[in-house]
Amino acid sequence: MTQAKPFNIMTKPIGPRCNIDCTYCYYLEKEKQFPAEKKFRMADEVLESYIRQLIEASVEAGMPEAHFAWQGGEPTLLGVDYFRKIVELQKKYLPEGMKVSNALQTNGILLDDNWGHFLKDSGFLVGISIDGPKKVHDRYRRTRSDLGTFDAVMKGLDVLQHHGVEHNALTVVQRASGGKGKEVYQFLKSLGITFMQFIPIAERNGTDGLAGAPQVDMDPGNYVTQWSVNPRAYGKFLCDVFDTWFKSDIGEIYVQYFDVQLGLWMGRPSSLCVYAETCGNGLALEHDGSLYSCDHHVYPEYRLGNVTETPMRDMLWTDRQQDFGEAKKTGLTAQCRACKFRFACNGGCPKHRFSTSRDGEEGHQYFCESYQMFFAHAGDRMRDMARFASMGYPASKAAEKPRRRR
Repeated sequence: MTQAKPFNIMTKPIGPRCNIDCTYCYYLEKEKQFPAEKKFRMADEVLESYIRQLIEASVEAGMPEAHFAWQGGEPTLLGVDYFRKIVELQKKYLPEGMKVSNALQTNGILLDDNWGHFLKDSGFLVGISIDGPKKVHDRYRRTRSDLGTFDAVMKGLDVLQHHGVEHNALTVVQRASGGKGKEVYQFLKSLGITFMQFIPIAERNGTDGLAGAPQVDMDPGNYVTQWSVNPRAYGKFLCDVFDTWFKSDIGEIYVQYFDVQLGLWMGRPSSLCVYAETCGNGLALEHDGSLYSCDHHVYPEYRLGNVTETPMRDMLWTDRQQDFGEAKKTGLTAQCRACKFRFACNGGCPKHRFSTSRDGEEGHQYFCESYQMFFAHAGDRMRDMARFASMGYPASKAAEKPRRRR
């Protein structure tokens, strides 16, 4: 056992089951890992055991609240009553003085007034998946009958906003949106969304989800799926969003990537595992109670155990999980180790380390060029924001500073 420390678990109460069929979804194929399953639904006894143990582990780790993150698949397929039961179980096991919070990630299609009332009354934070304007969104976010989902998602967003439910947008940056940062950002802003997460998609070709096709002409874009965003396009996306945001929206709209980067440029640890020096504190729980090292590593070899058989604390804080997290640091390429921007990137997510470095070393970050573009473009302004924030001023003061002509 290692020392207890804060953690986060992405919970899949309905496993990989979903009511739509997004082209780029990496989680739908997890159904193959449960060949005997006919009904993906976390059983009542598993749910209760999990809620009790997560609260107990949160107390042991000294966390101020027990945080539950409900994802999928599509968790709203379980219905409102299932989540009412979740809230009641949390109340049952929550000790005096401890807080609880819930986040729900959804495609928004099943949201109605019943959901709206519940989510508002129960204080849920809802992440809704929107990839951008209709043409961009519908490119890969399709129904099982191959129809676009944009209009249905907009109705779901209307439900959240009508009921005053706290919400943010999770936007996948994919091949169709890679160079459209300003357009996507301004569209989300026009919807009244003030919290944005941009998640780049990069999946390798290969039927097993692990082995990639050969790289061609040293261009990593030549051995990823057709929906994966090109590194240069994603770099431009970040730069364009930053320019638009910096000009008029600092302090008004919050972009997760910029918030995380501001902390790093202030010399603080990353609040997001992707850019942290080590990882291993963000795990995933499947519907059957199995706990995995990471949401991107829900494979048999990364299964830590099951909450109905092994106490959660005996899976969270182990040498095995610590070694998993340390591998992010020890697995850096020489190019990464020598990089002046290592503090702001730390090699990115290990899931995306399938490119080659300038020296031909394997295991390099696919989005390295993206990050380098952003740091070179926005670094001076990030440094200014960090300096003002460190002095107790709002980071937005950096936008008032006259810029040197280049």
